[in-house]
Amino acid sequence: MLIALLRTYLKPYKAALVAVVILQFLGTIAALYLPTLNADIIDNGVAKGDTTYILQVGAVMLGITFVQVACTIAAVWFGARSAMGFGRDTRAAVFHRVGSFSAREVTHFGAPSLITRTTNDVQQVQMLVLLTCTLMVAAPIMCVGGIVMALKQDVGLAWLIALSVTVLVVAIGLIVSRMIPQFRRMQKRIDNVNLVLREQITGIRVVRAFVREPVERERFGVANAELTDTALRVGRLMALMFPTVMLVMNVSSVAVLWFGSLRIDAGQMQIGSLTAFLSYLVQILMSIMMATFMLVLVPRAAVCAERLTEVLETDSTVVPSSDPVTDVPVTGRVEMRGASFRYPGAEDPVLQDISFTAVAGRTTAIIGSTGSGKTTLLSLVPRLFDATEGSVLVDGVDVRDLAPEALHARIGLVPQKAYLFSGTVASNLRYGKEDATDDELWEALRIAQADDFVRALAEGLEAPVAQGGTNFSGGQRQRLAIARAVVRRPSIYLFDDSFSALDLGTDARLRAALRPITRESTVLVVAQRVSTIVDADQIVVLDEGRIVGLGTHDELLSDCPTYAEIVESQLPAGAVA
Repeated sequence: MLIALLRTYLKPYKAALVAVVILQFLGTIAALYLPTLNADIIDNGVAKGDTTYILQVGAVMLGITFVQVACTIAAVWFGARSAMGFGRDTRAAVFHRVGSFSAREVTHFGAPSLITRTTNDVQQVQMLVLLTCTLMVAAPIMCVGGIVMALKQDVGLAWLIALSVTVLVVAIGLIVSRMIPQFRRMQKRIDNVNLVLREQITGIRVVRAFVREPVERERFGVANAELTDTALRVGRLMALMFPTVMLVMNVSSVAVLWFGSLRIDAGQMQIGSLTAFLSYLVQILMSIMMATFMLVLVPRAAVCAERLTEVLETDSTVVPSSDPVTDVPVTGRVEMRGASFRYPGAEDPVLQDISFTAVAGRTTAIIGSTGSGKTTLLSLVPRLFDATEGSVLVDGVDVRDLAPEALHARIGLVPQKAYLFSGTVASNLRYGKEDATDDELWEALRIAQADDFVRALAEGLEAPVAQGGTNFSGGQRQRLAIARAVVRRPSIYLFDDSFSALDLGTDARLRAALRPITRESTVLVVAQRVSTIVDADQIVVLDEGRIVGLGTHDELLSDCPTYAEIVESQLPAGAVA
C-alpha cells in the first residue's frame, strides 16, 4: 500500500527526486573522502613534520567540505519541495474522493476517522518522504561506500564491521517488529479521541443540560488514556532503539582501537589508517542509525498509507452515468416506480416498493412515524442514496442516467438538520445561487420569514455566521436554510422536516409566502406535524418503509387507519372531524 501510494503521488516530482539522489550521492562521496585525506595528513604530514603537505591537503579538505555542504543543502531543498507537494496532492485527492462519497460511505468511515486520515495520516507519510530524501537516500550510499573505504585502509579489521552491522541489524529488527502493531493500534485510538472530542464539542449544550460533564470527562479520559498507553509503549521501544545503536557503536569503536593497536604494534597498519578506519566504522554505523530512524517511521507510515488507500480506493455507490442525459425539458415531475432501499448487510429494507408521482404546481407531503423511512425516501431524489431496487425519475429520466449537474440544478434541498457554513449570511444564501443580487437575497429572506432578524443585525447580510450556524437559534437556522433554497428558485423543492423548529404562526406565514413562488414547482415535504401538511395536494403515509396510504387529508382520514391515528394523536377530536 505504501509503495503504491508513493509511486502514484510522487510521479510529478520524479525530476526533483532524481536531483536529490544525485546531490546526496555527491555529498556522501565527499564526506567519505575526508577521512582518507585526514589519514594522509597524519601519515605523510604530521608524522614527517611536512607543514606544506598539511596545508595543501587541508585546503583540499576545505574545498570538498564546501561541496558536501552545498550538495546537502540543495538535496534538502529539492526533498522538502517534493515531500510538501506529495502531502498537498494526497490531501487534495482524499478530500475530492470524500466529496464524491454518498451518505453511505461517509457513515461507513465516520467523520472523525476521515478527518484523521486527511490530516494526521497524510502528515505521517509526508514526513517519511521528507526524511527519506534527507536521510535514507544518503544512508545506503554511506554504508556501502564506508565499507569499501574502510577495507581500502585495512582488510584485517573487516570482521569487526561485519560483526557490528549484523548485531545492530538483528537488534533493530526485533524492536521494529514489535512497533508495527502498536502503530496500527495508535491510529485507531487517535480516531477514537477525535470521535469523543467531536461529539462533546458538538453536543456541549446537551452535556451541560443533563449535567453529564463528569461522565464525559471520564469518557474522554478513557479514550485519552488508551492513546497514551499505546504511545508510551511505542515511546519505550523508540527509547530502547537509540541506546542499542550507541552501545553497538561504542563497543565497536573500542574493539577497533584495541585490535587496531595490536596491528600497529605488529607493523601491519599505520596510525592514520587506524584513524580513518575508525571514522569509516562510525559513518557506517551512523548510516545504519539513520536507516533505523527511518524504520521507526516506516511502520506507522505504512499503516497510514493503508488507511489512505482504503479511502482512495472506495468508490461511491452513487456513480454518475458513463453517458449522462443532459438535454431534458424542465417540468419538475418526480416519479418513483417500485423504489426500494436497503443498507448493505441489513436484513430488512428501509424502503420497499415505493410508487407515487409528484408534479409541478402540487405539494406532496410525506408523513409517518419515526423510523418509517421518510428522510431516506426524500434522499433518493437528489441521489444522496441510490435505490437498490426500482427507479426514481425526474422529468421522465432515471436519476442514475441524468447528469449530476442537470439533476442538482433542478433541486432546492432544505435538509432535516439546517446546516450553515462559516462566513456571512450573504455567502450562505449565495450557496444556492452564486450571482444572486442583494435584492434577491432580501426577497428570499422575506419569504422565509427571516428578514426581520437579519435586518436587526448590525451588519445585515454581511453578519458573520459561525461554523454550523451556532450563533443563530434553531428556528433562525431553519429559516436561513429555507431562504438558501428559495434563492435558487428550483423546479423541485425538497423540505425535509424543515418547519419543525418554527412556531405555528411563523410556520403558517412561511407556507403562505412560499405558495406563490412554488406555484409552478414540485414541492415534496417531509413533516411530523399534521398542521403543516393538512392542505397538501397529496399525502404519502409511510409505515415501516411501505406506503400504507396515498391521498388528500380528507380521503386518508376515512381510508387510512395509520394516518387517522397520527391525526388523532396531534389534533383535538373536534378538529379531526
